[in-house]
Amino acid sequence: MDYPWYKTLTDETEIQQGDFIPKCPIAIPPANLKPDDEIEIDIQFMDVIILSQSCDLTNKDVEMVLVCPYYNATDYLNSLPAEQTKSQKARRKILDNLKKGHFAAYHLLNKHEGLFEDYLIVDFKNVYGIHRTTLEEIIKNMDKRIRLLPPYREHLSQAFARYFMRVGLPQDIAIEGY
Repeated sequence: MDYPWYKTLTDETEIQQGDFIPKCPIAIPPANLKPDDEIEIDIQFMDVIILSQSCDLTNKDVEMVLVCPYYNATDYLNSLPAEQTKSQKARRKILDNLKKGHFAAYHLLNKHEGLFEDYLIVDFKNVYGIHRTTLEEIIKNMDKRIRLLPPYREHLSQAFARYFMRVGLPQDIAIEGY
Protein backbone atom coordinates (compact mmCIF):
# COMPACT_ATOMS: atom_id res chain seq x y z
CA MET A 1 0.00 0.00 0.00
CA ASP A 2 1.30 3.45 -0.94
CA TYR A 3 1.21 6.25 1.63
CA PRO A 4 2.10 9.54 -0.06
CA TRP A 5 3.93 12.06 2.10
CA TYR A 6 2.52 15.26 0.63
CA LYS A 7 -0.50 16.70 -1.10
CA THR A 8 -0.56 19.82 -3.24
CA LEU A 9 -3.50 22.13 -2.49
CA THR A 10 -4.65 24.71 -5.02
CA ASP A 11 -8.08 25.99 -3.98
CA GLU A 12 -8.32 24.96 -0.33
CA THR A 13 -8.26 27.71 2.31
CA GLU A 14 -8.60 25.53 5.40
CA ILE A 15 -5.54 25.59 7.65
CA GLN A 16 -4.28 22.27 9.03
CA GLN A 17 -1.38 20.92 10.97
CA GLY A 18 1.37 19.99 8.53
CA ASP A 19 0.73 22.84 6.08
CA PHE A 20 3.94 24.33 4.68
CA ILE A 21 4.04 28.12 4.48
CA PRO A 22 7.11 29.35 2.59
CA LYS A 23 8.38 32.87 3.25
CA CYS A 24 6.00 33.36 6.18
CA PRO A 25 6.42 36.73 7.98
CA ILE A 26 7.44 36.06 11.57
CA ALA A 27 7.61 38.86 14.15
CA ILE A 28 10.82 38.69 16.18
CA PRO A 29 10.79 40.75 19.41
CA PRO A 30 14.00 42.37 20.63
CA ALA A 31 16.30 40.26 22.81
CA ASN A 32 16.25 42.72 25.73
CA LEU A 33 12.76 44.07 26.24
CA LYS A 34 11.97 46.30 29.20
CA PRO A 35 8.38 47.11 30.24
CA ASP A 36 8.65 50.82 29.39
CA ASP A 37 10.56 50.42 26.12
CA GLU A 38 9.13 51.47 22.82
CA ILE A 39 8.99 48.18 20.96
CA GLU A 40 10.69 47.63 17.64
CA ILE A 41 9.73 44.37 16.01
CA ASP A 42 11.88 42.71 13.38
CA ILE A 43 10.00 40.80 10.68
CA GLN A 44 11.82 37.80 9.23
CA PHE A 45 10.51 35.70 6.39
CA MET A 46 10.88 31.99 7.12
CA ASP A 47 9.81 28.72 5.59
CA VAL A 48 7.56 27.23 8.29
CA ILE A 49 5.29 24.26 8.92
CA ILE A 50 2.14 24.53 11.04
CA LEU A 51 2.23 22.53 14.29
CA SER A 52 -1.01 23.65 15.95
CA GLN A 53 -3.52 20.79 16.08
CA SER A 54 -5.90 20.63 13.10
CA CYS A 55 -8.94 20.28 15.38
CA ASP A 56 -8.04 23.55 17.14
CA LEU A 57 -7.55 25.26 13.79
CA THR A 58 -10.81 23.93 12.33
CA ASN A 59 -12.79 24.93 15.44
CA LYS A 60 -10.99 28.30 15.55
CA ASP A 61 -9.92 27.59 19.13
CA VAL A 62 -6.53 29.26 18.65
CA GLU A 63 -5.75 32.85 17.80
CA MET A 64 -2.01 32.32 17.48
CA VAL A 65 -0.99 29.46 15.20
CA LEU A 66 2.14 27.59 16.25
CA VAL A 67 4.78 27.15 13.54
CA CYS A 68 8.36 25.91 13.33
CA PRO A 69 10.92 26.63 10.61
CA TYR A 70 12.09 23.97 8.19
CA TYR A 71 15.27 23.80 6.13
CA ASN A 72 16.45 21.59 3.34
CA ALA A 73 18.96 18.99 4.52
CA THR A 74 21.83 20.42 2.47
CA ASP A 75 21.49 23.85 4.10
CA TYR A 76 21.15 22.24 7.53
CA LEU A 77 24.27 20.11 7.05
CA ASN A 78 26.21 23.10 5.68
CA SER A 79 25.30 25.10 8.80
CA LEU A 80 26.98 22.54 11.08
CA PRO A 81 30.66 22.81 12.04
CA ALA A 82 32.89 21.53 9.24
CA GLU A 83 34.48 18.85 11.45
CA GLN A 84 31.05 17.23 11.90
CA THR A 85 30.34 17.02 8.18
CA LYS A 86 33.84 16.52 6.74
CA SER A 87 32.95 13.37 4.80
CA GLN A 88 30.01 11.95 2.92
CA LYS A 89 29.88 9.17 5.52
CA ALA A 90 29.63 11.74 8.36
CA ARG A 91 26.83 13.59 6.57
CA ARG A 92 25.00 10.33 5.97
CA LYS A 93 25.35 9.39 9.66
CA ILE A 94 23.78 12.71 10.70
CA LEU A 95 20.83 12.12 8.37
CA ASP A 96 20.51 8.55 9.64
CA ASN A 97 20.46 9.81 13.25
CA LEU A 98 17.80 12.35 12.29
CA LYS A 99 15.76 9.58 10.69
CA LYS A 100 16.00 7.51 13.87
CA GLY A 101 14.90 10.48 16.00
CA HIS A 102 18.20 10.72 17.89
CA PHE A 103 18.25 14.54 17.66
CA ALA A 104 15.11 15.45 19.60
CA ALA A 105 15.17 19.10 18.52
CA TYR A 106 14.91 18.22 14.83
CA HIS A 107 12.66 16.05 12.68
CA LEU A 108 13.45 14.64 9.24
CA LEU A 109 10.86 14.69 6.44
CA ASN A 110 11.17 12.89 3.13
CA LYS A 111 11.98 14.49 -0.18
CA HIS A 112 9.51 14.31 -3.07
CA GLU A 113 10.28 14.89 -6.72
CA GLY A 114 8.64 18.06 -7.96
CA LEU A 115 7.81 19.33 -4.45
CA PHE A 116 10.91 18.99 -2.27
CA GLU A 117 14.07 17.96 -4.08
CA ASP A 118 15.92 17.51 -0.78
CA TYR A 119 15.04 16.10 2.61
CA LEU A 120 13.58 18.62 5.04
CA ILE A 121 14.60 19.26 8.63
CA VAL A 122 11.97 20.74 10.97
CA ASP A 123 13.52 22.79 13.79
CA PHE A 124 11.64 22.41 17.10
CA LYS A 125 14.10 24.65 18.99
CA ASN A 126 12.63 27.73 17.36
CA VAL A 127 8.87 27.95 17.79
CA TYR A 128 6.87 30.95 16.64
CA GLY A 129 3.30 32.14 16.64
CA ILE A 130 1.53 33.84 13.77
CA HIS A 131 -1.90 35.34 14.10
CA ARG A 132 -4.58 33.21 12.51
CA THR A 133 -6.03 36.06 10.42
CA THR A 134 -2.58 36.92 9.03
CA LEU A 135 -2.05 33.28 8.13
CA GLU A 136 -5.47 33.11 6.45
CA GLU A 137 -4.56 36.14 4.31
CA ILE A 138 -1.23 34.59 3.34
CA ILE A 139 -2.93 31.36 2.32
CA LYS A 140 -5.55 33.20 0.22
CA ASN A 141 -2.72 34.70 -1.83
CA MET A 142 -0.86 31.44 -2.41
CA ASP A 143 -1.28 29.75 -5.80
CA LYS A 144 -0.54 26.37 -4.32
CA ARG A 145 0.35 24.98 -0.96
CA ILE A 146 1.81 21.71 0.24
CA ARG A 147 0.42 19.67 3.13
CA LEU A 148 2.11 16.85 5.02
CA LEU A 149 -0.24 13.86 5.05
CA PRO A 150 -1.06 11.21 7.66
CA PRO A 151 0.61 9.21 9.15
CA TYR A 152 3.67 11.44 8.62
CA ARG A 153 1.85 14.47 10.04
CA GLU A 154 1.10 12.58 13.25
CA HIS A 155 4.70 11.34 13.38
CA LEU A 156 5.86 14.99 13.19
CA SER A 157 3.40 15.96 15.93
CA GLN A 158 4.60 13.11 18.13
CA ALA A 159 8.24 14.13 17.66
CA PHE A 160 7.34 17.73 18.57
CA ALA A 161 5.57 16.51 21.72
CA ARG A 162 8.56 14.35 22.70
CA TYR A 163 10.86 17.35 22.37
CA PHE A 164 8.68 19.54 24.63
CA MET A 165 7.88 16.90 27.22
CA ARG A 166 11.54 16.20 28.04
CA VAL A 167 12.41 16.32 31.73
CA GLY A 168 15.92 17.08 32.87
CA LEU A 169 16.79 15.22 36.06
CA PRO A 170 18.97 16.91 38.70
CA GLN A 171 20.95 13.70 39.09
CA ASP A 172 21.27 10.87 36.60
CA ILE A 173 21.33 7.18 37.52
CA ALA A 174 24.84 5.93 38.21
CA ILE A 175 24.98 2.34 36.98
CA GLU A 176 27.69 0.39 38.73
CA GLY A 177 28.64 -3.25 39.05
CA TYR A 178 27.64 -4.49 35.61
